[in-house]
Amino acid sequence: MIFDRISNIKKYKEIPLDVADFVLSLTPETYPGHYEISGDTYANIDCYVTKPEEQGKLESHKKYIDIQLLLTGEERLDYIDISELTVSESYNPEKDIMFYQKTDKFLNSVKLSAGYFVLLNPEEAHQPQMSISTPQSVKKVVVKIRCD
Repeated sequence: MIFDRISNIKKYKEIPLDVADFVLSLTPETYPGHYEISGDTYANIDCYVTKPEEQGKLESHKKYIDIQLLLTGEERLDYIDISELTVSESYNPEKDIMFYQKTDKFLNSVKLSAGYFVLLNPEEAHQPQMSISTPQSVKKVVVKIRCD
């Protein structure tokens, strides 16, 4: 997992230059939607309201690395290594996602807000979209980088 300022995104060799350029071009005014970056790399920009922790679900992916960042608002994202979890919904190859049972193990957390990004590898389950204090509207970017 990488958590850093967006201004530092070009420092990471695992992030392709075209992805870094795309991320650096985004503004709060960028329209929601699907954006093709190159090859199997793409981004989705969505608007939603964050949710309470009890509604969160731990998820992971096998084919893609996630880069997640917010253009507006703030949310909490929890993460943990998948080796410490029990699968609750088997891997769906069409959607590249699997879900895990709630756990009492310690979950690491980051606060996502404008100006920061998180990179999550396939072995890192994450629980995004959670409210920090009260639900709020956010505009979020999820970049998918093919890794298999």
